[in-house]
Amino acid sequence: MARKATAQDVAREAGVSASTVDRVLNGRGGVSFEKEQRVYATARRLKLDRALNPRDARTLRVAAFIQPPSNPFHAALKRAMKEENRGPNPFNVQIKVFHVDMSRPAETARKVNELGATHDALMICVAHDEKLGQVLSRFVDTGKPVVALATDIRCHGTIYIGPDNYRSGRLAGELMGRLLGPSGGDLIVIAGLLTMIGQQERHAGFQAVLQERYPNCRIVSVHESGERGDRAGSLVRRSLRQWPEVRGIYNQSAGAGPVVDALRAEGRLNDILFITHELTDSRRKLLETGAIDLLIDQNPRLEVEAAVRAIAGAFGRLEPAPGQTITPVAIFTRENCRP
Repeated sequence: MARKATAQDVAREAGVSASTVDRVLNGRGGVSFEKEQRVYATARRLKLDRALNPRDARTLRVAAFIQPPSNPFHAALKRAMKEENRGPNPFNVQIKVFHVDMSRPAETARKVNELGATHDALMICVAHDEKLGQVLSRFVDTGKPVVALATDIRCHGTIYIGPDNYRSGRLAGELMGRLLGPSGGDLIVIAGLLTMIGQQERHAGFQAVLQERYPNCRIVSVHESGERGDRAGSLVRRSLRQWPEVRGIYNQSAGAGPVVDALRAEGRLNDILFITHELTDSRRKLLETGAIDLLIDQNPRLEVEAAVRAIAGAFGRLEPAPGQTITPVAIFTRENCRP
């Protein structure tokens, strides 16, 4: 009769310590995601009787509310969520994506209320709205975890996963000020929606660092594109004609391609410093040609992974997460934008 596998066998086969196996199989936390996956995969392969694999538990159904994939960052979020569903998934979490229209906040609140009732947890990456905040509060009060992804929302008990957007804005301001030099110059800021708390924070951080360190950098116009890329481009063209001495553009959201088209059409592509966010495939190409000078990326894949872990923690399948998880950002130029 074949000998039954032990935790020591799992440790040896997985290349980890016995204490790591013990922490994983007994749900004590403190182990990296990659090691957890390796331990569970090895325990399943060895048919360890006491492998309390979370996949044996009930599937946790998560409703994720994001913008349509016409917004490149939200397209990246959607891809990351699909990859999470197809991956090893040791916590047995399945995400279903629902797209919402940022111009219809009442409809968003209604949709979240309706679909949230049939799901175990919610992920949300939308603008703050009072009605939506009330809906989310009711879910939090019933014990359902609500994750605010990439941009915070004013609702008690939500779990924020994403970058420190204020510091990201300060980083953009520091880069702009340093590269323009002592003479500074006029700047254009294009936000998507300033009702998105993350974009409010980016804008506040950008302004603050310029005021503190680079007083010759003057923001002459601030616009909202409504998260429409084509509108971002037209706003830049109009602003350049009104403010011909512009030396820098900070675009916080959608529309990097149309902004580049506007700069090219106005003959300003090579003399205006362009800083934006989110390393999508199309923006990578613009970085490589020098059309985008600097890009700050927040890694949506990492954010989605952290959100899944936070939800697993809320259901006791992992050590509970803190009230927020601040994820890192990275700076990209044409020299480091390829893997």
